[in-house]
Amino acid sequence: MNQVATQFLTRSFAFSETIALLLCRDKDSRPQQRIVTAEQVLQNRYLAWLTHQNEVGWNIYASANPLLPDSRKRTKEYVASVRHLYIDIDVDGDARLAALRATDRVPAPTAILSTSPGKYQVLWRVAGFDFETQERMLKLLAVAFGGDLACTDRNRVLRLPGFFNRKYSPAHLVTVEYSATRTYLPADFYPDGFAASSAQVRDVGARKLPPVRHSLSEDDWAWTLSELQRGKDATKLTRELAVRRADKANPLYYAQRTVDMASARLWLAEGICINDIITMLEVRRRFEVPDTVCTARAQEIAMTAQRMIARQKMA
Repeated sequence: MNQVATQFLTRSFAFSETIALLLCRDKDSRPQQRIVTAEQVLQNRYLAWLTHQNEVGWNIYASANPLLPDSRKRTKEYVASVRHLYIDIDVDGDARLAALRATDRVPAPTAILSTSPGKYQVLWRVAGFDFETQERMLKLLAVAFGGDLACTDRNRVLRLPGFFNRKYSPAHLVTVEYSATRTYLPADFYPDGFAASSAQVRDVGARKLPPVRHSLSEDDWAWTLSELQRGKDATKLTRELAVRRADKANPLYYAQRTVDMASARLWLAEGICINDIITMLEVRRRFEVPDTVCTARAQEIAMTAQRMIARQKMA
């Protein structure tokens, strides 16, 4: 039995869920697709058949998301739900993976597949995403971390760990590293900090965008932290940042959130309790933010800053 593949499939899908398997060889061979339940794939006989196919030259892939029961295809309309976010990193893989691990804009990946030397597929197990939100987030992730923009569809397949990538000689064993066990929600990802403008996300068509190593938002974040640490007044800093980022759809909202998030991070690092931080954020914006949302906004920012610090400590 292929223990690596078994563990990956067991962690990713319930036994009763329907998934797609794709077997590809070379450009002259027609791909084979199988629509099966996870329980069927996990049977020893089925895994033995996959192992044999891999040994004679076929590459083994599995769908990233479960399919509807009784599906006959892997097209978008047959995808049942969003199970994973994912990116393919095929260029400068080790450096880009290190940057992804170091950022506080995304949580620790659920799994990292090494698909060939210096190339990776990164997965986050998620819940609460609809298809539109998932595909938009996939594009943001790809632009932010130099991933393949062609690999951002919900019917995407991933290499199945435990089998060999036969595109190389010698063949490369696809391995997996598990970094986290929890299931993430949309609120765990912070697209405002990604290196992707709305124009970039819309313009993904057939071309690949060059990776952006340092986004304007990342520069804003570093500058804001530096200015606050030097003792700059938060109100003045907010106005300056709003002017700097007049390209944003709502520059004032962006500036307020960036300054307040940075302040919360610094206050937490100083040992100030989170309830006091919430109060300070409320007082700061009491004349700028409607009373009906001021408290909830302050709580959300403080809790988000707390999670960001926790992720950095775990990295």
